[in-house]
Amino acid sequence: MEDALKPVLVRIAEALERLAPPAKVAPSFDGARLFRHDPVTGAFHPAPDYPLPLESLLGIERQKDRFLENLQRFAKGLPSNHVLLWGVRGTGKSSISKAAFMQVSQDAPDLKLVEVDRDQVTELPSLFDELRGRAERFVVLCDDLSFEEGAAAAKALKSALEGGVSGPPSNVLFVATSNRRHLMPRTNTEDRGLVASAEDAEEEVSVSDRFGLWIGFPPMDQATYLAAINAYAERYGLADPELDRRALQWAQLRGSRSGRVAYQFIRDLAGEQGKHLPL
Repeated sequence: MEDALKPVLVRIAEALERLAPPAKVAPSFDGARLFRHDPVTGAFHPAPDYPLPLESLLGIERQKDRFLENLQRFAKGLPSNHVLLWGVRGTGKSSISKAAFMQVSQDAPDLKLVEVDRDQVTELPSLFDELRGRAERFVVLCDDLSFEEGAAAAKALKSALEGGVSGPPSNVLFVATSNRRHLMPRTNTEDRGLVASAEDAEEEVSVSDRFGLWIGFPPMDQATYLAAINAYAERYGLADPELDRRALQWAQLRGSRSGRVAYQFIRDLAGEQGKHLPL
C-alpha cells in the first residue's frame, strides 16, 4: 500500500511546489544611489544620479540649511525627523530633497534614496518593513503628496511613520513634498455625511503631525527672482544686456515667479546661446 501511495504523494508534492510562489530575493542596492520602487513587482529600479548641485538652488538658503542639517544627522545615525516640505509650486521642494541627498551621500556610501509614487502610499508600511534592519540607510521620498482618495492613504502613512508595535525603522527617513501644509485633498465631498467627512478630514490633517520637521516655501518676490536669474547667468556664463527685462517678461508670461520659472528661463537662454546645462 505504501509503495502504491508513494508516486501519488510525490506528484502532490511536486504540484504544491509549482503552485507555491518562489522565494523572494532580497533586493540589491549596489551600483546606484537613487532608486524607484515598484509596488506591483516589489522591484527597486536604479536611477541616474541627480545632476543639479545643491548650491545651484538659489533664493531658498534657509530651507536648504535646515533640510541639510537634518539629513546629515540621519546619515550619521543621530536623531532626526521625518520632513514635510510644503509651499507653492516650483519653489524647489523636490530639487532640495534630491540635491541635498546627492551632497550628503558623497560621504555616506550606505545612504540610498528610494522614490515612491504618491498613489502608492498605502504600500508604505510593507516597504518600510522590507527596508527595516538592512545595513543601508534610506531616504524614502514621496513627491507631491496629498490624500485625494480620502482617509485610507492617510491611515497607511500614519501606520508607516509610527511603525506599530515594532516602531518606525531607524534606518528610514521619510520626506514628502506637498503644495498644502496639511496634505488635504483639493475637494472634500460629503457623500458619506458630515460626521464621516469630518472624521476623514481629521485623519488626513493629523498625518502632518507625524512629521517632526516642517519646512515652508513661500512665493518668490521679484528681487529674489532676479537675484536667482543673475546668479544662474553668472554661473553658466550667460550674458545678456537686457537680462532682467527679459526675465521679468518671462515670469509675466508664466504668471508666476519661482525657482522653477527662473531655471526654465535660464534653460531657454542657454539654448538660445548654444550652451549646455547640467539638467
